[in-house]
Amino acid sequence: MDLSPPPMPSSQDLTLAQLREYFSEFLLPDNKKLGDLIDFSKRKPLMVMGELANPYRLCDIMAPDMPIIPVRLENICRTWADSLDSRDVQPGIHHITMARLPGWWEITHLTMVEPADLKRIVQWLDGPNPNIWLPKRMAEGTIRLEENYQLMPPEQDQITWDGITEKILVDVPPSSGPSLDLGTIIVPIHTMSGCYNSRGRIVTCAHKPQTEFHEDLFRRGSSFKWSDILSFI
Repeated sequence: MDLSPPPMPSSQDLTLAQLREYFSEFLLPDNKKLGDLIDFSKRKPLMVMGELANPYRLCDIMAPDMPIIPVRLENICRTWADSLDSRDVQPGIHHITMARLPGWWEITHLTMVEPADLKRIVQWLDGPNPNIWLPKRMAEGTIRLEENYQLMPPEQDQITWDGITEKILVDVPPSSGPSLDLGTIIVPIHTMSGCYNSRGRIVTCAHKPQTEFHEDLFRRGSSFKWSDILSFI
């Protein structure tokens, strides 16, 4: 169901306690507050991307009540993990992991879950291969609340590549919400072979949808080690 957001906090950043309070102030269609139905006091923020942001998939894995809100990433991006999950569908599912990309921005999603549910959800990504996906906390980039749900990332022709580094040619749009404490946000990270390496470049999910990525790029390159594409606490 759709949730109506509360007023955007005016502070520059939010603590975990303030983020929990923000979630609790969302309104349901009957104007009840989310906090009247869910106890957020022990819940932890979890980044939900790819299949974990798919309502049908969440039903399949019997996920608990998970209020999901949009957030903005800055200087980090969603990218394709260098693996294929063949469960349920053929040719398979490409899951999403994270990588640094200075100057980048995009919209993704955040939820709040109980610790036991968080562990179970991340373990689902592993499938039959345990400890390939691990819950990590990032030590770089910015995650912030965002009012403009339609905010688009930089276009492909706004990124240059000199063979070593990529550069975004446009400025990050002005922020509309506070930044969140990275040390409190759990991000599922693919730790077997990191993300796909397209001749030295990161392949953003925003520019390469899953089917196009699978048909045009997958298994036609190498992979970045997960510890080389992002630093963690």
